[in-house]
Amino acid sequence: MAPSITLERGDITRVSCDAIVNAANPKMLGGGGVDGAIHRAAGPELLAACRRVPKVNGIRCPFGEARITPAFGLDARWVIHAVGPIYARSEDPKGVLARAYASALELAAAHDVTELACPALSTGAYGFPLDPAARIALETVASRDWGCVARVRFVLFTAEVMAAFAKFRDLSG
Repeated sequence: MAPSITLERGDITRVSCDAIVNAANPKMLGGGGVDGAIHRAAGPELLAACRRVPKVNGIRCPFGEARITPAFGLDARWVIHAVGPIYARSEDPKGVLARAYASALELAAAHDVTELACPALSTGAYGFPLDPAARIALETVASRDWGCVARVRFVLFTAEVMAAFAKFRDLSG
Protein backbone atom coordinates (compact mmCIF):
# COMPACT_ATOMS: atom_id res chain seq x y z
CA MET A 1 0.00 0.00 0.00
CA ALA A 2 1.33 3.46 -0.91
CA PRO A 3 1.96 5.81 2.00
CA SER A 4 -0.58 8.41 3.05
CA ILE A 5 0.34 11.87 1.82
CA THR A 6 -0.30 15.16 3.56
CA LEU A 7 0.42 18.71 2.45
CA GLU A 8 1.31 21.38 4.96
CA ARG A 9 2.71 24.85 4.79
CA GLY A 10 5.66 25.40 7.07
CA ASP A 11 9.33 25.20 7.85
CA ILE A 12 10.69 21.69 7.31
CA THR A 13 13.45 22.29 9.88
CA ARG A 14 10.78 22.47 12.62
CA VAL A 15 9.07 19.18 11.75
CA SER A 16 9.20 16.18 14.06
CA CYS A 17 9.40 12.90 12.12
CA ASP A 18 11.70 9.96 11.41
CA ALA A 19 13.50 11.56 8.45
CA ILE A 20 13.63 14.86 6.62
CA VAL A 21 14.44 15.06 2.93
CA ASN A 22 16.94 17.77 2.06
CA ALA A 23 16.93 19.45 -1.35
CA ALA A 24 20.67 18.94 -1.65
CA ASN A 25 23.27 19.71 -4.28
CA PRO A 26 25.69 17.08 -5.61
CA LYS A 27 28.54 18.20 -3.33
CA MET A 28 26.33 17.93 -0.19
CA LEU A 29 28.06 20.85 1.49
CA GLY A 30 25.03 23.02 2.18
CA GLY A 31 23.83 25.92 0.12
CA GLY A 32 20.84 28.21 -0.05
CA GLY A 33 17.12 27.65 0.36
CA VAL A 34 15.99 24.41 2.03
CA ASP A 35 19.53 23.00 1.94
CA GLY A 36 21.02 25.94 3.84
CA ALA A 37 18.15 26.02 6.33
CA ILE A 38 18.53 22.31 7.11
CA HIS A 39 22.29 22.64 7.55
CA ARG A 40 21.87 25.64 9.88
CA ALA A 41 19.20 23.91 11.96
CA ALA A 42 21.04 20.58 12.18
CA GLY A 43 24.32 22.19 13.23
CA PRO A 44 27.92 21.77 12.09
CA GLU A 45 27.84 18.01 12.66
CA LEU A 46 25.66 17.65 9.56
CA LEU A 47 28.28 19.25 7.35
CA ALA A 48 30.95 17.02 8.91
CA ALA A 49 28.80 13.93 8.20
CA CYS A 50 28.23 15.06 4.61
CA ARG A 51 31.97 15.47 4.13
CA ARG A 52 32.42 11.83 5.14
CA VAL A 53 30.18 10.63 2.27
CA PRO A 54 32.62 9.31 -0.35
CA LYS A 55 33.09 11.38 -3.51
CA VAL A 56 32.97 9.89 -6.98
CA ASN A 57 34.36 12.16 -9.70
CA GLY A 58 34.25 15.07 -7.25
CA ILE A 59 30.63 14.65 -6.15
CA ARG A 60 28.95 12.89 -3.25
CA CYS A 61 25.43 12.49 -4.66
CA PRO A 62 24.62 12.52 -8.37
CA PHE A 63 21.48 14.13 -9.78
CA GLY A 64 18.49 11.83 -9.28
CA GLU A 65 20.00 10.03 -6.30
CA ALA A 66 19.95 10.37 -2.50
CA ARG A 67 22.28 9.80 0.45
CA ILE A 68 21.52 9.56 4.18
CA THR A 69 23.14 11.04 7.29
CA PRO A 70 22.09 11.43 10.90
CA ALA A 71 19.91 14.49 11.58
CA PHE A 72 21.88 15.88 14.55
CA GLY A 73 20.08 19.05 15.80
CA LEU A 74 16.83 18.38 13.92
CA ASP A 75 13.85 16.60 15.50
CA ALA A 76 14.39 13.56 13.27
CA ARG A 77 16.71 10.55 13.15
CA TRP A 78 17.86 11.05 9.58
CA VAL A 79 18.39 13.59 6.84
CA ILE A 80 18.01 12.13 3.36
CA HIS A 81 19.88 14.35 0.90
CA ALA A 82 18.12 14.09 -2.48
CA VAL A 83 19.47 15.86 -5.56
CA GLY A 84 16.86 16.87 -8.09
CA PRO A 85 17.70 18.17 -11.56
CA ILE A 86 18.69 21.64 -12.64
CA TYR A 87 15.72 22.06 -14.94
CA ALA A 88 17.37 24.02 -17.76
CA ARG A 89 20.46 21.77 -17.84
CA SER A 90 18.98 18.29 -17.52
CA GLU A 91 18.29 16.15 -20.58
CA ASP A 92 15.42 14.45 -18.71
CA PRO A 93 14.36 16.73 -15.85
CA LYS A 94 11.08 14.87 -15.19
CA GLY A 95 12.78 11.48 -15.01
CA VAL A 96 15.62 12.79 -12.83
CA LEU A 97 13.15 14.41 -10.42
CA ALA A 98 11.10 11.22 -10.12
CA ARG A 99 14.31 9.24 -9.50
CA ALA A 100 15.38 11.69 -6.75
CA TYR A 101 12.10 11.17 -4.88
CA ALA A 102 12.19 7.40 -5.45
CA SER A 103 15.78 7.20 -4.21
CA ALA A 104 14.82 9.14 -1.06
CA LEU A 105 11.88 6.81 -0.43
CA GLU A 106 14.01 3.70 -0.99
CA LEU A 107 16.59 4.97 1.52
CA ALA A 108 13.81 5.79 3.97
CA ALA A 109 12.45 2.25 3.73
CA ALA A 110 15.94 0.77 4.13
CA HIS A 111 16.35 2.73 7.40
CA ASP A 112 12.95 1.82 8.91
CA VAL A 113 11.46 5.28 8.40
CA THR A 114 7.68 5.32 8.86
CA GLU A 115 7.16 9.09 8.55
CA LEU A 116 9.06 11.21 6.05
CA ALA A 117 8.96 15.00 5.55
CA CYS A 118 9.74 16.26 2.02
CA PRO A 119 10.20 19.69 0.47
CA ALA A 120 9.45 20.49 -3.16
CA LEU A 121 12.70 19.32 -4.76
CA SER A 122 14.28 21.39 -7.56
CA THR A 123 11.65 24.15 -7.52
CA GLY A 124 13.86 26.88 -6.06
CA ALA A 125 17.27 27.74 -7.47
CA TYR A 126 17.15 24.68 -9.76
CA GLY A 127 14.21 26.23 -11.64
CA PHE A 128 11.80 23.32 -12.03
CA PRO A 129 8.31 24.69 -12.85
CA LEU A 130 5.98 24.22 -9.88
CA ASP A 131 3.03 22.42 -11.48
CA PRO A 132 4.96 19.60 -13.14
CA ALA A 133 7.24 19.30 -10.09
CA ALA A 134 4.23 18.90 -7.79
CA ARG A 135 2.63 16.33 -10.09
CA ILE A 136 5.84 14.28 -10.29
CA ALA A 137 6.39 14.40 -6.53
CA LEU A 138 2.88 13.26 -5.69
CA GLU A 139 2.72 10.63 -8.44
CA THR A 140 6.07 9.16 -7.41
CA VAL A 141 5.09 8.83 -3.75
CA ALA A 142 1.65 7.41 -4.62
CA SER A 143 2.99 5.05 -7.30
CA ARG A 144 3.74 2.08 -5.07
CA ASP A 145 4.32 0.58 -1.66
CA TRP A 146 7.56 1.97 -0.18
CA GLY A 147 7.92 -0.68 2.52
CA CYS A 148 7.60 0.67 6.05
CA VAL A 149 7.10 4.28 4.88
CA ALA A 150 3.52 4.86 5.99
CA ARG A 151 3.28 8.65 5.74
CA VAL A 152 4.91 11.30 3.57
CA ARG A 153 4.40 14.89 4.65
CA PHE A 154 5.12 17.49 2.00
CA VAL A 155 6.20 20.50 4.05
CA LEU A 156 6.03 23.45 1.70
CA PHE A 157 7.46 26.85 2.57
CA THR A 158 5.46 29.27 0.42
CA ALA A 159 1.80 29.71 -0.47
CA GLU A 160 2.70 29.44 -4.16
CA VAL A 161 4.30 26.01 -3.74
CA MET A 162 1.45 24.87 -1.49
CA ALA A 163 -1.08 25.94 -4.15
CA ALA A 164 0.75 23.98 -6.86
CA PHE A 165 0.77 20.81 -4.74
CA ALA A 166 -2.89 21.29 -3.77
CA LYS A 167 -3.86 21.25 -7.49
CA PHE A 168 -2.60 17.68 -7.74
CA ARG A 169 -3.61 16.43 -4.29
CA ASP A 170 -6.03 13.89 -5.81
CA LEU A 171 -3.04 12.07 -7.35
CA SER A 172 -2.05 10.96 -3.86
CA GLY A 173 -5.12 8.78 -3.44
